[in-house]
Amino acid sequence: MWFEATVVAASCFVAAFCAGMAGFAFVLVAAGILLHVVPPSVTAPVLVLGSLLAQSMSLPTLWKHIEWPRMRFFLGMAVLGLPAGMLALAKGPAGVIVAGVGGLLVVYSGYMLARIALRLAPPEVTGGRVADGAVGFASGILGGIGGFVGALPAMWADIQGWPKDRARAFMQPFIVFMQAITTVGLALSGFFTQEALVLTAAAVPALVIGTLLGLRAYLRLPAQGFRVILLLLLLVSGISLLV
Repeated sequence: MWFEATVVAASCFVAAFCAGMAGFAFVLVAAGILLHVVPPSVTAPVLVLGSLLAQSMSLPTLWKHIEWPRMRFFLGMAVLGLPAGMLALAKGPAGVIVAGVGGLLVVYSGYMLARIALRLAPPEVTGGRVADGAVGFASGILGGIGGFVGALPAMWADIQGWPKDRARAFMQPFIVFMQAITTVGLALSGFFTQEALVLTAAAVPALVIGTLLGLRAYLRLPAQGFRVILLLLLLVSGISLLV
């Protein structure tokens, strides 16, 4: 138990730092470490509770920046996508869907990082209600498959060229709401075992420190630096979905 607790705390620290700095990627970063050590039945509640805590810590500072009409619509479409994701996980090609999204993230982030390296202006993309609905629904599907709710909203915010505060005020509340829904589902399904709760509690100090350090880094990041970090995390997220 002590070894597992140490690994969980270390992974939550790294993941919380990334989430504090970029506003997403807690689950993808932590899962990349934990799934090699902790059983998936234990990993799932640890990831969801850790993500919920890390993202909620900085949510009050973003509250006034949230575009509520857009958020409600996006969240509603994601909730509609959750059952489809759960169905794909149980009976459908969940692995194919996850791999396809992973490939999309790798191609997109690689392309955008190459444009930055070549000092080319980002493409101008303007989203609308239909596009928001499609991305939200797809995010719900990924949430139902494995709790990967943050990657597509992060890509969607980046491709529209939003400033870092607006992007974060879009990604982070969405992740918090979706993880809250997932928490209820896991609780009703009996996933919150004593082992999962003990491991999560043991990781809280590391998680809090990682989040605070990540937030401090975020405040010091220039707009271009934030975008590079966002794209690098999208790249890592895509690779983690492929392997």
